[in-house]
Amino acid sequence: MPENAVRWERLTAPELRALAERGALVVLPVASLEQHGPHLPVWTDSMIGHACCLMAARKAGAEQPVVVLPPMWTGMSEHHLPFGGTITLDYAAFRAVLACVCRSLKAQGFQRLFLVNSHGGNIDPLAVAARELCVEFAMPVVTSTVFHVAGEKLGAVLDTQPGVMHACEAETSFWLHIDPAQVRQEEIAGALSAPATSVSGPFHRFWSFAERAPNTGVMGDPRAATAEKGAWLLEVVSDALAEAMRNQALWQAPQQVWAPR
Repeated sequence: MPENAVRWERLTAPELRALAERGALVVLPVASLEQHGPHLPVWTDSMIGHACCLMAARKAGAEQPVVVLPPMWTGMSEHHLPFGGTITLDYAAFRAVLACVCRSLKAQGFQRLFLVNSHGGNIDPLAVAARELCVEFAMPVVTSTVFHVAGEKLGAVLDTQPGVMHACEAETSFWLHIDPAQVRQEEIAGALSAPATSVSGPFHRFWSFAERAPNTGVMGDPRAATAEKGAWLLEVVSDALAEAMRNQALWQAPQQVWAPR
């Protein structure tokens, strides 16, 4: 399936109305605009999420109509503010934007929304918002994170880490595969952070990334990144997302628990 056929922004209004009539699944990549160390652009999470969703939609689109919205380019990123380059929402604004997307889709006849996250700071807010939006709009709203859907498979190709971290071997590999000109390769050698000063364990509080990844804001080791790893990661993640798109159990209408009995 050609990429233009699954990209919302490249379709006309009549084409999108026809997709709604066919029961198309709408996919919203939910990402961020934030620092990614001295060697990667602040667009990193948005680029990765969008690329994974587009490839997944092309894979699943042979069996059902799927359309991918442009990425939601700002999320919950206040922990990255100390390094600069970051635009963030608070939770109220974050949830309000998602609700407006749901309301807009419902008004046009779409009935299903997949929120595909690619930023760690969005995980908890999205889990809460998706549950609320399901009931509020009486439609299945499903969320997951790109690097969680593939599970332990990611570690098979990574040399320095078991999964995705931040501006790391994995995220740098994505850029090297998709657009290597965006990587400041001369900065990679000095991108490693100092040891964290934050506390890990079964506790929750706010830690800035200046405490979690001092000096550079990088969590992980980008020196092991390659374009070949990026291609493999994109393939594995998009396979897992396509499988979720096909999973009918995910897309059943939610029970209306607030309706009068």
